Amino acid sequence: MQKPPVPELSETALFLDIDGTLVEHASHPDAVSVAPELADILGDLNQKLDGAVAFVTGRNLAMVDRLFGQLGLAAAGTFGIELMLGAERETGHEAAALVAPVFETLESKFAEVKGVYFEHKGPVLAIHTRAAPEALPAVIALCRETLPLLPDGYRLVEGHAGVEFLPEGATKSAAIAWFMTRPPFRERVPVFLGDDTSDEIGFEWTNQNGGVSVRVGPAKPTAAQHVLETVPDVHDWLKRLARAS
Repeated sequence: MQKPPVPELSETALFLDIDGTLVEHASHPDAVSVAPELADILGDLNQKLDGAVAFVTGRNLAMVDRLFGQLGLAAAGTFGIELMLGAERETGHEAAALVAPVFETLESKFAEVKGVYFEHKGPVLAIHTRAAPEALPAVIALCRETLPLLPDGYRLVEGHAGVEFLPEGATKSAAIAWFMTRPPFRERVPVFLGDDTSDEIGFEWTNQNGGVSVRVGPAKPTAAQHVLETVPDVHDWLKRLARAS
């Protein structure tokens, strides 16, 4: 699989996952570190693309703000449940109270397992096992048993370092599609970079809509058209994109 081309800036709408794409994965989501040059690269690109740069991430917007808030970029948080574009904001936490007891019961069953971290994001639950990879099979098994207890439309996304419970409509493809109906993204070519299972649906949407999809990481089956092997490779490609003007 080839590295992505450098598209024409004036025609590009750029969508970026964060963890594993812009920053290296860490054992705990709060432990990630942002490379000093990354903010400058993204700020430069956002200016040259007239604001058509957006984060599309499983992190909630509060966490995105802590990492990149100084840039003021558009963002889809919690897999598109939260959306921010200038003054326009959408949130979707109505289901949080309904599913909280199920999530809390599940978490209690792993309370004594070191390295398993539960991240509650409103109606979304992420269970991280990067610090305890041996626990992943047990986590997946119990999550599969738990899924029928959640409202209709919930799905379980099984990744290589954890799992996530997502409600209907919480997809990166829906988030990208939302941005593409609004200026400055509208009528541009979508370019989406991601690294994990939850990004595959975003790759598929991007492909179907004439865009450029890029998976970050070692070779594996993917819907993405192109690959960048490492986070530093992503930074280098973004710098090349910025210079293309």
